Amino acid sequence: MDGLWSRVGVRATSVGLLVAGVIGGIHLGQMREDQQQEERSRVAVRADAADLQLLQVRETQQIAARAWRHAATSDAAGKAAGQARAAAAKARKQEKKAIERKAAEENGTVPFAGEIPSSCKEYSGNRAIGCALTLEAGFGLAEFPCLNKLWNHESGWNEKAANPSGAYGIPQALPGSKMGTVASDWKTNPATQIKWGLGYIKGRYDTPCGAWSHFQSNNSY
Repeated sequence: MDGLWSRVGVRATSVGLLVAGVIGGIHLGQMREDQQQEERSRVAVRADAADLQLLQVRETQQIAARAWRHAATSDAAGKAAGQARAAAAKARKQEKKAIERKAAEENGTVPFAGEIPSSCKEYSGNRAIGCALTLEAGFGLAEFPCLNKLWNHESGWNEKAANPSGAYGIPQALPGSKMGTVASDWKTNPATQIKWGLGYIKGRYDTPCGAWSHFQSNNSY
């Protein structure tokens, strides 16, 4: 009888250990699962934080790019508007000069110098250079026929025209070395001579038509 109870006790103990082992294994497995889930959560949180940081960086870059485009557009628009205003002002000034010249011609105060060209493309050679430089100097196209008449008489637009008096070049500077104030190539470069001549005219007669008018009355300028 005692042996029977001993065997029953051993079996009960074995079953108890087995159950405890199963429960412990389940508990251990659950702990491991919980740890893995916690680690996955931490990884997910880190990933979300990294994604959020990347998103913030990209948003900052986009904001900066939009701001740069806006600034560039505003700057370009400002420059274009400034250029348009300058061109309009120049056109009004040239129109005013043309009107004044026409009125002066009709009144006989300025001799007629010829039709006003539509552009400098109507001329070639030194005259084309002269026309372009006339505009560059701030005179309108209406002034060029006067300059053309004046320098046709003085030198025929020949940059090597020399006078026994010492006058030289297209504008017949006297002496020719005066044109050296513009550039050292004054003996051969028509542009250098023309620039000097336009400066001389502007300082003394205000406009080419003013110089032409003086020449008509005094046979010199």
